[in-house]
Amino acid sequence: MPVARLPVEFGGAPWELLTDGAAYWIDRRWLVIADAHFGKAAAFRARGVPVPQGTTSETLGRLDKLIDALEPAALVILGDFLHAREAHAPATLAALARWRGRHTTLDIVLVEGNHDLSAGRPPNDLNIEVVPEPWRVDALAFCHHPQFVPGAAVLAGHLHPAVRLYGRADDSVRLPCFWLREGLAVLPAFGAFTGGARFEREPGDRVVALAESRLYEVPPLRSAA
Repeated sequence: MPVARLPVEFGGAPWELLTDGAAYWIDRRWLVIADAHFGKAAAFRARGVPVPQGTTSETLGRLDKLIDALEPAALVILGDFLHAREAHAPATLAALARWRGRHTTLDIVLVEGNHDLSAGRPPNDLNIEVVPEPWRVDALAFCHHPQFVPGAAVLAGHLHPAVRLYGRADDSVRLPCFWLREGLAVLPAFGAFTGGARFEREPGDRVVALAESRLYEVPPLRSAA
């Protein structure tokens, strides 16, 4: 299935928002994701919580699809690559190693998030460069935590933003979304086992929800009279 794309301008540069919750910097051919949380299910199982298997493979499969479609020069991960120290389980690391073996020429940069600090750095054989936030590139700052950086437009993760949409029959659905504000863009969590959280929208914010293979621009809030 083709990757749906929504063109946006951010930090003075053309970008595309993608259906899988990633963003693509067209000029540099950088694919950007946030909050993969690889090994989260393994960490839960190690603590006695019965959760399904296969979420790492599902997340890597979606990432493969984007890489095959876009052929990016680099992958930037906005924090929380691994979920916890238990994510270093042999099966999880083996899956990541096989995935890296399919993309040996791809540059990967991880902006450290709070879970990365507790989980520990990725194994060396994954060849991932780890940098602290904010990581400044041109007029952009790549971060894990949403924040404002003087003189830069910030891309961040951490919040796992989700928006609730209401239908005409008192039904509703909560969908992961991109949340864009002047100088700040927060990406949805990319991982298959992450969940979503509410956030406080303000007039002028732009919200783009993910619904299966579609991107849906949520009507903006109106300013108070």
